[in-house]
Amino acid sequence: MGAITISSTSLSSNLLLLLLLLLSLKEGYVLGRRQAPADSHQLQHSHTVHVSSLLPSSVCSPSTKALDKKSSLQVVHKHGPCSQLHQDKASIPTHAEVLLRDEARVKSIHSRLGRKPGSSDVDETDAAKLPAKDGSVVGSGNYIVTVGLGTPKKDLSLIFDTGSDITWTQCQPCAKSCYKQRDPIFAPSLSSTYSNISCTSTACSSLTSATGNSPGCASSACVYGIQYGDSSFSVGFFAKEKLTLTPTDKFDNFLFGCGQNNQGLFVGAAGLLGLGRDQLSLPSQTASKYKKFFSYCLPSSASSDGFLAFGDGGGLSKSVKFTTLSTVSQGQSFYGIDVTGISVGGQKLSISASLFTTAGTIIDSGTVITRLPPTAYAALSSSFRQKMTQYPRAQPLSILDTCYDFSKYSSVSIPKISFFFSGGVEVPIDAKGILYVNSISQVCLGFAGNSDDTDIGIVGNTQQKTLQVVYDGAGGRIGFGTGACS
Repeated sequence: MGAITISSTSLSSNLLLLLLLLLSLKEGYVLGRRQAPADSHQLQHSHTVHVSSLLPSSVCSPSTKALDKKSSLQVVHKHGPCSQLHQDKASIPTHAEVLLRDEARVKSIHSRLGRKPGSSDVDETDAAKLPAKDGSVVGSGNYIVTVGLGTPKKDLSLIFDTGSDITWTQCQPCAKSCYKQRDPIFAPSLSSTYSNISCTSTACSSLTSATGNSPGCASSACVYGIQYGDSSFSVGFFAKEKLTLTPTDKFDNFLFGCGQNNQGLFVGAAGLLGLGRDQLSLPSQTASKYKKFFSYCLPSSASSDGFLAFGDGGGLSKSVKFTTLSTVSQGQSFYGIDVTGISVGGQKLSISASLFTTAGTIIDSGTVITRLPPTAYAALSSSFRQKMTQYPRAQPLSILDTCYDFSKYSSVSIPKISFFFSGGVEVPIDAKGILYVNSISQVCLGFAGNSDDTDIGIVGNTQQKTLQVVYDGAGGRIGFGTGACS
């Protein structure tokens, strides 16, 4: 048998290939894409996220986890493929525009609630940007539901908002102005159950607390007006009508705004469904049936759906844990909640609970990005950055200053984040609720700091994704259940 000879050139080439292979395995390269290394501790306290799942889908994929409950409505993101409004793609805002409008909403909420007792609401530089009276703002990262109004019933796609009270829709004949909406504009003259509210009625006078504006009067009919922080507004007749939420849940004499002059960034929606705490909100008007009890689940992405359910009819997830509903100073519309701490990667941040109680916190379905006291946000972002040092940083996106470039990775490891509320309630945030994605090369931590520790904190809708958020108004509590929709 002849001897096998291996040239030094061949040997060195083979050794080089072997070294490259070992190096790629060590560094986590797979098919030219990097994967983040992870030890057992990291896996336990982190989310492994496939980078491809961060990209938006053009196809609607309804959740398989939605509640099988009679008194529930489908919730969709108004800019996603599950929404009928999605077809008007020219009106879809950029992420920078979404965040800019979100900042306008937050400033409006802060001006309404006041920075701290005894201080002025806003300084002169802010005053020009804010509404004179009302602190609401529609924003753009909103979710919609479809309800029926009138007899015969007409379906309307409305933005639902826990930070607003009055429900309103655009109405014919649009005496002054109507913006473009997807559904046919509601025509009161074609409904047998419509009637205006009198100027002298107690219902008319109750508009002041629900809208922040005193009602007007036109030919003895009550006139409402609500202005939002982005200069959007709706003005029209305050009226009562038959509201149909589901085939079995119908309410006569529901008080709502029939808008004759409407302008703003409502992007095709027919109006707004107010889920706040005022007596004119939907939970208050339907309290005899639902006991001010409702819950919702916001989908993990714009290409999936969630639900808005009314009443406690056995539809609660077993994982729901309740914390006490707190009262927000000067904020009768908002749902207050007591934050006691935050953890990142299984480690609780060294933040005093008193930092959160100084200004308080609300939970709001219409605010996109959670706002924290700047001291708390600094601790959160610092801890998050320390656990993400293996990834290259990216440029900030508007108010989001902790961003990463994942373009060279197939999957990434994100530290888990949990909120802690009074009563020892821990609520883990879904992976999609931790990140705000502009592009694969600009993925940001979806939290921001307020300008001052005395500004009220806000738990926004990004962090609420896939949670069943339960509002028990009569019981004075708010609950959270994980994985209620996908």
